[in-house]
Amino acid sequence: MTSLDELAPIPFHDADAPQRARMLSRLADTELAVALMAEPMGNDVELRMFPFEGGQVALACDSEDRLADFFGQVVDYIGLPGRVLAELLKAEGAGLLVNPGHPSEMFLDADMLDWLTGALAGAPEADEAHLQLIAPAKDTSDALAQPLAARLADMRGLITGAALVGVAGQDGTASHLLLIAGAEAARQPQIAKALAEALAFLPPQPGGVDISFTDNAVAPGALLFDLTPPEEPVQPKSPKGPPILR
Repeated sequence: MTSLDELAPIPFHDADAPQRARMLSRLADTELAVALMAEPMGNDVELRMFPFEGGQVALACDSEDRLADFFGQVVDYIGLPGRVLAELLKAEGAGLLVNPGHPSEMFLDADMLDWLTGALAGAPEADEAHLQLIAPAKDTSDALAQPLAARLADMRGLITGAALVGVAGQDGTASHLLLIAGAEAARQPQIAKALAEALAFLPPQPGGVDISFTDNAVAPGALLFDLTPPEEPVQPKSPKGPPILR
């Protein structure tokens, strides 16, 4: 079972929107074996396309063994990250069939690939406005706490802390803000883009969730993410000499 399969206890097209979004996010970061018409010649490759539901689709699997099993023989393929393949197919107006016959099987038509590439290209805009920060809404905290914690954990060493806060509006919480601490200025654009991409695959929140960098104290009631590195296990001390036999 692959990492994509693990996210598919329910078939992709029967899953709810948050589950499909998690699968698409994982697909974007997965190295796919994409079927080719022939062995690549230098930088020139021709994807193997199939007619499907009135259009053309490429076929890809998350391992070359799965691709060979589908065709019943070894076939020429190229390894591409899902995000790169999505961009290529979007330019051709084609779709993508992934892992046919497996738990993570999914068919992404041209419209879905257009949405996916748009989500992956999203980047937050800088905003210097002075905001009144409050505790985040409970529904937003419940929806985002676990997936954000998992994504932020990957950034240990790049950032030292993170907090989700609400932005006050006239009638309560108008939007939310993810505050990042301890990031080097040169790395902030890449970190912001990675987090904006992660948020694009999560359930949308009223007013949206923006990203900002600060080392100031956060608002009372903020949802704090613990980015303390895990403690190294204590190794038992080796005896200084051989045991004494009695």
